[in-house]
Amino acid sequence: MTSTPAVPLADPELADRLTGRLALVEEQLRGAVAHADALADDASRHLVNAGGKRLRPLLTLLTAELGDGARREVLDAAVVVELTHLATLYHDDVMDSAPMRRGAPTAHEVWGNSVAILTGDLLFARASSTVAGLGPEAVRIQSATFERLCLGQLHETVGPRGDEDPVAHYRQVLADKTGSLIATSARLGAMFAGCAPDVVATVTAFGERIGVAFQLADDVIDLTSDGSVTGKTPGTDLREGVPTMPALLLRARVATGVADDHDREVLALLDTDLSDDAALAAAVAALAAHPVVAETRAQAVALVHEAVAELEPLPDGPAKDALVSFAELLVDRAS
Repeated sequence: MTSTPAVPLADPELADRLTGRLALVEEQLRGAVAHADALADDASRHLVNAGGKRLRPLLTLLTAELGDGARREVLDAAVVVELTHLATLYHDDVMDSAPMRRGAPTAHEVWGNSVAILTGDLLFARASSTVAGLGPEAVRIQSATFERLCLGQLHETVGPRGDEDPVAHYRQVLADKTGSLIATSARLGAMFAGCAPDVVATVTAFGERIGVAFQLADDVIDLTSDGSVTGKTPGTDLREGVPTMPALLLRARVATGVADDHDREVLALLDTDLSDDAALAAAVAALAAHPVVAETRAQAVALVHEAVAELEPLPDGPAKDALVSFAELLVDRAS
């Protein structure tokens, strides 16, 4: 299967080059998830076969364009970040009780929670095997990223402390759960393309910011988009009590005493029993029409502007332009 860049690229030569390299990444990815054991093979291939935007490996390939993007290690790094991402999805879907992912039933819906969790572990193992071939520094980076992924999930699960601002707590959760791996995707691409340390640091900071922006945009999409298009059931997070930025901003309004009657009515809908599909649909519709959704989108836009500003020291050219387009696309999809 040939992959095409998820980001429109103005430079046709760059687009052709990345299309070819993404196809190689896809081929390696499918090889990396293959198992002799039939159950492990079926479960590991489940999300790979469902498709996906492959944004993380694309970012790895894009930042590698700032150096020698043709190096074999760059392709291996792109496979590592996507394997890691896929592994987290198996675990996240169990913890969030998500019924759908990429338009297909989630693994735990097909095989049960235990198989889904163990499949995620298998993918982490394959990611570790691949990253080991990239050397000790890559292993250290992957380990630190994995730690942040786990801490982000842990802090999301237990919630903010009594004296902690829930909105600030959530921003840190997003930085750890999403920003960390996207930052690593950018970092490994530049690093294995032989870029100077200052360039590697620049794209790492860029990746961290767009990672948080990406998730804030997802919070908007979860409320405002058609589930048949996104492949996810709208309002799943609301139903499972998983915090998202629009809901947190609404709760902050009520907690600080600046809420009006409409704010309190919408919050009351969120706090009802959402196991019923009609109740969930009503809550999603009410929250989607509330100004907190625009506030969430504005936060994502601000982060993208900060991320693009991080790129200022990089030399002008197709690679820098593509990174700017990559960042802007993450928010445009929530517009």
